Amino acid sequence: MPRSVVNAYERGNRQPGVNALARIAAAANLKLEIAPAANPVDPDRAGRLLAQVLDLAEALPSKRRGPLSYPPLSRLGG
Repeated sequence: MPRSVVNAYERGNRQPGVNALARIAAAANLKLEIAPAANPVDPDRAGRLLAQVLDLAEALPSKRRGPLSYPPLSRLGG
């Protein structure tokens, strides 16, 4: 693999494909494997956490603002 290509990967100018990643890993004496990124989401736990977040958000102090006003569409240069 040309050094310029590796430099482009390191700088973020290019993204390596799977084959390039495997070659880079092999050169570093590493093994590239595909595995789940995270544990599956437990919908019951996720629902409880969401309810807690929403309760906390409602408990935050808030300052009421007046209604938002927008210019009429005819004045937007359309």
